[in-house]
Amino acid sequence: MHRRIVNIQPHDLRSLAGAALLALVAAPLTAAECIGVSLPDRLEVPGQQPLALNGMGVRKATLFKVKVYAAGLYLAEQSSNARAIIDQDRARHLTLHFVRDVDADDIREAWQEGFAANAGDRFEELGPRIKALQAMMANFAEGDRLDFDYRSGQGTEVSINGLSQGRIQGADFGSALIAIWLGEPPNPEIKSGLLGGECG
Repeated sequence: MHRRIVNIQPHDLRSLAGAALLALVAAPLTAAECIGVSLPDRLEVPGQQPLALNGMGVRKATLFKVKVYAAGLYLAEQSSNARAIIDQDRARHLTLHFVRDVDADDIREAWQEGFAANAGDRFEELGPRIKALQAMMANFAEGDRLDFDYRSGQGTEVSINGLSQGRIQGADFGSALIAIWLGEPPNPEIKSGLLGGECG
């Protein structure tokens, strides 16, 4: 597991994010639809291992269950085992499609709470990288997309609407990040959906 703190490349090559965007847009078949958001069944990026849609879930907020975004999880091999997905150092891609406006401060707070709930004793060590992720955030509008593309040995590429915001190194960070949705998630429906259950 990588323990060196962040090697962020805010002006890193944006071809991966752009290729991922093209793959999502150009895919001829839709495998799943959730609250009006459709995703293809495969994510193919030139030079990278193709990933299959594992499931889709909905992020709900407040006691009123306000729908914030639909999330789609892509894996090299489909799985319903949350712990295995979190622990394995394998390629994965998480895409969040916003269905309402969200302020940058709100999503930064959500990351802080999510890492605190799931990173365990690694939380302090991950602190600088969590701050780096927070610094990449912006105000999100309905229809915007946030992507996290993790590749073993390369770290987590963060993209907003297909534009790379940088890369955060470390398998430990990648595992803690995906655990926000698959460990102790903000609402159980999103975990269930990403693991192949119903989206709703």
